[in-house]
Amino acid sequence: MSMTPVHRDARRDETPFGERIVGEAVRQGEVQGWHSVRLTEVAARLELPMSAVLAEFRDLDAVANAWFLRGWQGMLDQPPEGFADWPVRSRLEHCLLAWFGAFSAHRHVTVEMLCHKAHPPHLHTWVPMLFDLSRTIQWLREAARLEARYGSRRAQVEEVALTALFVATLTVWARDDSENQARTRRFLEKRLSRGEDFMKRVPGGPVSTRAEAII
Repeated sequence: MSMTPVHRDARRDETPFGERIVGEAVRQGEVQGWHSVRLTEVAARLELPMSAVLAEFRDLDAVANAWFLRGWQGMLDQPPEGFADWPVRSRLEHCLLAWFGAFSAHRHVTVEMLCHKAHPPHLHTWVPMLFDLSRTIQWLREAARLEARYGSRRAQVEEVALTALFVATLTVWARDDSENQARTRRFLEKRLSRGEDFMKRVPGGPVSTRAEAII
């Protein structure tokens, strides 16, 4: 009689391997902390050979990167009707809350992933993390439909201001246990309101009278 183990396959679970691996890693991270997640245990739980895991992810950091892709997808999902006519400030608020909302059900483990990436001994994750932050801001500008051309003076100022706003909001969100992310929402609204006239003073060509602040 054959002793070959029977693994789950597409006939039993149509969810792609990658999504199943990410989901199980996050589940284990919620239970035991992200620093304790082992891909061997993820594979065992899913009844997958490690070769199948390696085919999808080179290491646990790659799993985290796949998880954070959900934030970009959240920002870029189909916006509400009339979104293009919203004030810039409202569009930015919507997109930022969509990013944070994508992880709200797993906030604690998501924060642990970020801390793991930023841990001093993990120098190999620092530079990629900075590039991922830059990409997040670029996708935010695209999702919010900011009109300044890439490389222009206005776009550069927007990128700096949005990076500061994103990091500041992330710091609040990381400790936000309020219902429906209420603290994060209030903080973001306050920051956007406080700088309402800032971008109107930025040089770099015509600026719509509807442009609002992003810091």
